[in-house]
Amino acid sequence: MHRLSFFLLLSLALATHTMAESIDVWIGTSNSKLSQGIYHCTLDTSTGKLSEASLAAEISGPGFLALHPSLPVLYAVGTLEGRPSVVAYQIKRLGSKPSLDLLGSAEIGDGGAAHVEVDPTGHTLMTAQYGGGSVGVFSLNADGSIRERTQLIKHQGGAKVVGNRQDSPHAHWVGFSPDNRFAFAPDLGLDQVAIYKLDAEKSHIVPHGAGAVPPGGGPRHMKFHQNGRWIYVLNELALSVSQFDYDPAEGTMKLRNTIPAVPQAALDKELFKSASEIRIHPNGRFAYSANRGHDTITAYRIDPKNGDLTVIEIENVRSATPRNFNLDPSGKWLVVGGQDSHTLASFAVNSETGELTYNQSIQHVPSPICVLFDAE
Repeated sequence: MHRLSFFLLLSLALATHTMAESIDVWIGTSNSKLSQGIYHCTLDTSTGKLSEASLAAEISGPGFLALHPSLPVLYAVGTLEGRPSVVAYQIKRLGSKPSLDLLGSAEIGDGGAAHVEVDPTGHTLMTAQYGGGSVGVFSLNADGSIRERTQLIKHQGGAKVVGNRQDSPHAHWVGFSPDNRFAFAPDLGLDQVAIYKLDAEKSHIVPHGAGAVPPGGGPRHMKFHQNGRWIYVLNELALSVSQFDYDPAEGTMKLRNTIPAVPQAALDKELFKSASEIRIHPNGRFAYSANRGHDTITAYRIDPKNGDLTVIEIENVRSATPRNFNLDPSGKWLVVGGQDSHTLASFAVNSETGELTYNQSIQHVPSPICVLFDAE
């Protein structure tokens, strides 16, 4: 073999090796007979293939997970020693597989939480309690461990539009504005997104206002667009997405429009239907939401001028009950967890059209209900 040919082949092999990277995928699970806690696998970013999942930490029902913004710390809401708690784990990467070491925990004090998030400064953690209809606020130590619960705020009232689901408050998600001045909590029972003024340094929030979705919508999760001016709220009960114009100076949200995720005729055929998750593509051009019962992902195009959504396609998720899904940091891959099929499946994302293509990569994971990427 000529020397030049040899070096060309070597350069190609090194380039291929460099491009073939994998990122960690942390999986929160429901409290089922099959699940033992938090699971871990990897996603090959060149092929979209998922590795076999393995148990990373034993805990009962670690439904939702969150990462510290600057430290290798993972948070979960689940039941520890019989008490609904928020739990912190240090991520260690000494071997081929990362491990989770318990850093500590704090009892929530109002039943189990449906969601958890950490503010961008890493000072404050918040939880949303569906059953209790409340939000919890916790302060964090410098090492990412949980110092204490500083507040527990109970929502009041009920929209009473959908029977048995809106008779009382049901906080379902918590998150923060891009400038970290405000915190948000969609409440399914109130048909409102509660807005709080946030003091992250003191881990303290004060009621500031609310954004209302159409009656009977049942707001579940929400996401900010990258421009910080548009908010997209997923309505669980109506299987729709409400778009809000957001005023960052005032911390207020104004309803612009609402679009159905699935045609009503298709939903009429289902015994069960419920929206579960919404995500914005990293390029800001597309949005995606998951439809349980119909077992699909709806892809939307985002109008760059006003943020309006247009449905691109409705893709079969090749699994049962897509409780959660996520886009990897590159936006090339979408991974969806099928709670009732006990599967994790990957889809290729077309960055030009927003369309999804099933990647024929599927792994067994017991009762997955949270998919979280860790690109570090």
